[in-house]
Amino acid sequence: MRTGILGGSFDPVHNGHLGVARAVADALALDRVLLMPAAQAPLREAGVLASGAQRAEMLRRALISLNQVTGEQRLELCELELHRGGLSYTAETLRTLTAEFPAQTWIWIVGADQFARLEQWREPHELARLADWAVYARPGYAWAGLEQPRVPELRVHRVEPTAGFWEVSSSEIRARIRRGQAVNGLVPDKVIEYIRETGLYAG
Repeated sequence: MRTGILGGSFDPVHNGHLGVARAVADALALDRVLLMPAAQAPLREAGVLASGAQRAEMLRRALISLNQVTGEQRLELCELELHRGGLSYTAETLRTLTAEFPAQTWIWIVGADQFARLEQWREPHELARLADWAVYARPGYAWAGLEQPRVPELRVHRVEPTAGFWEVSSSEIRARIRRGQAVNGLVPDKVIEYIRETGLYAG
């Protein structure tokens, strides 16, 4: 089985995350994609506003909504890093998954902005050993100007953007909610309902 992993804070999850996961699954013929919220991302500078439980619940609702609208069944929530707690190191996550599911091929999905600083991640050579890497374009990180990190054994698959969802960001969503602006079309309806119910990002 070929399994993709899209990690991140998902604070909140939005249609860009879901679009990227589906586009990479299509491009690389993945059987499924795990959406994996980090407990605490080591290189993330800004703090996460929603709790791990809230971020998992938003993902759960987003996947239900996506399935109802499109019939998509390849995307799944994985709470491995939330349950482990502490800093979420990708190498540790991949070792855990590889030990538990040795027959699977793992493809870690990452934006070009994060890929550009992959050398700063813990154990980059271990990352190359344990997974393939699917890199999707991000604004300001055109392929022509992006050098591959100096980890020669990395197996990299580039995925080109096909729609505007590649430019959506969680920080933009949070800012719009703080300003009282609508986020319809950017965030799944069930997630919008949850944000309204809990008052997340309003203050």
